[in-house]
Amino acid sequence: MILTNKAQDPIAHLILAHGAGAGMHSEFMVRVAEFFAQRGITVTRFDFEYMQKAGALNRRQPPDRMPKLQAYFSLIIAELDASLPLFIGGKSMGGRVASMLLDESDAVGGICFGYPFHPPGKADKLRTEHLTILNKPLLVVQGSRDTFGTEEEVATYDLPSTIRTYFLPDGDHSLKPRKRSGYTEEAHIIAGVDAGVEFIRQLVSSERDLG
Repeated sequence: MILTNKAQDPIAHLILAHGAGAGMHSEFMVRVAEFFAQRGITVTRFDFEYMQKAGALNRRQPPDRMPKLQAYFSLIIAELDASLPLFIGGKSMGGRVASMLLDESDAVGGICFGYPFHPPGKADKLRTEHLTILNKPLLVVQGSRDTFGTEEEVATYDLPSTIRTYFLPDGDHSLKPRKRSGYTEEAHIIAGVDAGVEFIRQLVSSERDLG
């Protein structure tokens, strides 16, 4: 099952995959999809197979292994109408899956919200090998204190110029800031979406110029 938030006069279509622990109906996924659609980007969400099984059994299931996640995401891409410029991405694990498919897909670029650069507390176990050779543009929207990769940590990574980072002050893995920071979760999510919209607009414009 997939859900699509259709934009009026859309300029692009974004496929967003969920994170490891919460599916396409999570509050974060719903809000991000709505905000993108309000800004002219049609968004399609879906649940990976293990999340569908979790819903059917009404109990949590561990994520499938990466090859199976990639294969299912590829099926979703293949089923969609290709009339609009395509972008792929997701929250945490879903964004990681999208980034691993990006170069071989028909997508113009990718967007990750809270990329899991490493497991929390295991900064030496980096998940960046494929990122270092990424050819297509990728935007990473990250909370500055994300335990999967803080702003200070990410600054030390040897990432290519194809990867752009947008950090939200005091944001955690879901972009949520602490109350004392003076920022709000709503404002951070909107700022992250706005960064994604600008990223998409720039790439769509460049594609048209080249075409």
